[in-house]
Amino acid sequence: MEALKNNLINKNEKRESKFKERLRNIGPGALIAAGFIGPGTITTCTKSGASSGYTLLWAMLFSTVATIIFQEMAARLGIITQMGLGENIRSKISNKFLRSTAVVIVIVAIFIGNIAYETGNLVGGSMGLSTLIPQVPNTVWAPLLGVVAFSLLWSGNYKRIEKILIGLVLVMSVTFFTTAIVSKPDLGAIIKGLFIPQAGENDWLTIVGLIGTTVVPYNLFLHASSVSERWTKKEDLKNARIDTVISIGLGGLISMAVIISASASFHGTEVVIDSGAVMAQQLEPLLGSWAKWFFGIGIFAAGFTSAITAPLSAAFATTGALGYKKDMKSMRFKTVWMIVLGVGIVLSAIGMSSSPTELILVAQAANAIILPIIAIFLIYVLNHKDLGKYKNKLWNNILGVFILCVTVAISYRSLLSFVETIKGLFI
Repeated sequence: MEALKNNLINKNEKRESKFKERLRNIGPGALIAAGFIGPGTITTCTKSGASSGYTLLWAMLFSTVATIIFQEMAARLGIITQMGLGENIRSKISNKFLRSTAVVIVIVAIFIGNIAYETGNLVGGSMGLSTLIPQVPNTVWAPLLGVVAFSLLWSGNYKRIEKILIGLVLVMSVTFFTTAIVSKPDLGAIIKGLFIPQAGENDWLTIVGLIGTTVVPYNLFLHASSVSERWTKKEDLKNARIDTVISIGLGGLISMAVIISASASFHGTEVVIDSGAVMAQQLEPLLGSWAKWFFGIGIFAAGFTSAITAPLSAAFATTGALGYKKDMKSMRFKTVWMIVLGVGIVLSAIGMSSSPTELILVAQAANAIILPIIAIFLIYVLNHKDLGKYKNKLWNNILGVFILCVTVAISYRSLLSFVETIKGLFI
């Protein structure tokens, strides 16, 4: 009896040890998840739940699975080649004309996507501050946040602040998950929304936004570069995969929780989701009068953190594609992030004729439209013979192409709506 008891204790200790080891290996994937749980995700998921209830949960599930598949490819590429995606695109296309064309396409796509994303980040951060201090308009907060982000990036003293802000984002995310449970949602409707795709005529821009806020193109570059710094051995690929699945899976669940809590609070009402103060109401079942303050601080942290990482990611991607040394102190590197941040500051200031939430939604939609371009290059380099047994298997390619086709179809369906919305922002 005593031997059986000791055996059970040893098994439990081994399981606990393995669990702790897996937690210690959580790294780059968590950064990717923290990156896509930003103001764009909170805003787009809130809009989705408010306008469509649980019916668009399938789009969030699709986005989460798609992110895991593509980010696993990016992580595998980074570990095996010890290079970022930009460097791989440059090195694995032998034809000079095709290589130059690919580099130009990547740079243009990354610039457009990151500028749109950066604009949404600054607007999201300013929306959080406006929730707390409504006397100061977004047109003041957004450029001011951009200037502060510029100062921190230039000085390099942003890493500690970024860790604190990421911590606040994670706390806010857990709160949304708890709120979704407290709101006592309709489980049958949730299951139906997850596994039976449906969409109304006005839902397509929101669907593209849900994809664009989760499967973020610049995260593919960021992930490939970050894993090569964290892990240097091919044997570490298993740890990277576990990191990717757990981190991004949790990020997807939190995003779904925002949709669920927004549906419980706003769907079927006449409430217009046009500010942080309105979105904060979905947290009131859990936090009561503290909801506004908690939400405002959380979405400010999410926006400001992403406002720092998005320009940096653009700089890593661009310098890698051009074959430059990735030196954060070099003027070439700084010039890239300064352009992305500078244009984001300008657009966040002049694009306020429409509501901040609409501007953020458009930024996420822009990302989804650009995603197929970057994903095509990712799949291409992962089929290169230099990767040997680590190149894409048939099932990797089938899943990747399927996701591409679905994304292209959805993006095409909403492209005209996207263009019309862009016009409406500035007219």
